[in-house]
Amino acid sequence: MKAAVVYKKGELPKYTEFAAPTVQNENQVLLSVKAVAITNLDKGKASGKHYSSENDNQNGFVVGSDAVGLLENGTRVYARGITGTIAEKAIIDKNILVPLPEGISDAIAASLPNAVAGSAMALKFKAGIKSGETVLINGATGFTGQMAIQLAKHYGAKKVIVTGRNEKTLKSLFALGADEVISLKQEDETIIEQLKKIHLNTPIDIVLDYLWGHPAELILTALKGNGSFTTKVRYVTIGGMAGDTIQLSSGILRSVDLQLSGSGLGSWAKEDVKLLFSEILPEMFLLAAQNKLKVNIETVPLIAVEEAWTREVSDGKRLVVIV
Repeated sequence: MKAAVVYKKGELPKYTEFAAPTVQNENQVLLSVKAVAITNLDKGKASGKHYSSENDNQNGFVVGSDAVGLLENGTRVYARGITGTIAEKAIIDKNILVPLPEGISDAIAASLPNAVAGSAMALKFKAGIKSGETVLINGATGFTGQMAIQLAKHYGAKKVIVTGRNEKTLKSLFALGADEVISLKQEDETIIEQLKKIHLNTPIDIVLDYLWGHPAELILTALKGNGSFTTKVRYVTIGGMAGDTIQLSSGILRSVDLQLSGSGLGSWAKEDVKLLFSEILPEMFLLAAQNKLKVNIETVPLIAVEEAWTREVSDGKRLVVIV
C-alpha cells in the first residue's frame, strides 16, 4: 500500500510502498482510509519530541494517529488508529469509532477530532465550564484555538477573550464568537494592563492556554491578587507553542484562587474519553454537517505529504491529507 513513512525520527515522512497492516484479533478491523489531518501531535510524535512518541523502528513506521475512512461494509467512520493512518489502509479498534452523519465531507470530518479533543475536553472536564462564565483563550489564532472559541460559546460562555500574534487572523475571530482580542505583539506591560482591566470588569473564570511560555507568565502576572478575595480561575494548559517552561511566582499562587491543570493524552479519565467518542464528537460532527461550526481547512493528496509536512498553513487552517 502507499503510505507516509518515517524511517528515522526527525526526518520528513516519505511517500512510499509499505506493507499493509493485518488484523491481529477480533477487536480489530481494517479501515480504508480517505482523509487524515496533519496535527502538531503527529508532527511531535514523528520527530520524537512528543512525550507519547514511540521507540525507534529501523523498519520505519506510518505516521498519523486518526482517520476518516470506510469499513469493509461501507460504513463511513472516524476512528483512532492502532497502526499509522496516513496510508491507504489502517487497523482500528472496532469499539472506538464514530459513524459519520450525511452532509459532512471526509476532509472536514478528519479535521475536527484533534481540535475538539484539544478544546472540549479542557472546557468540559478540566475547567468544568458553566453557562455565563468568561473564558480567555491564549493562542486562539490556530485551528484548535478557533474551535475553542466556538465551543466555549456553544457550552454557554458569556464572554470570550482571545490572544494571538497574527493581526489579520485575530480580527477574524470576532466572526467566530470572540468578544475581545489582545495582540501579543504589544509590550509586556500593555498586555498585562489590558488583561487586568478585563479581569477587573468581567472576572476571568477559565483560561485555555495553547502557548504556555512567556505569554502564560504575562497572564498569571495579570491575575495576581492584592490580598482581597478573588474569583476562582481554572487555568488549563493544552500546548507549549511559546515554550515548555515558565517562571511562576509563589506570590501569584498565594494571592489568587487558582486551579492549574493540564489537558492532553494521559491526563484524561477513561470515562471522559468514552464521552468524547459517544457524545462529544458525534455532536460536533452533526454541528459541522449542519454548517453550525466554521471549519477552515486546506487539502493535499497523499503523494504530496513530504512537501506538505513542513508547510506553513495560513490563517489557522488545518491541513488534511486526502488518500
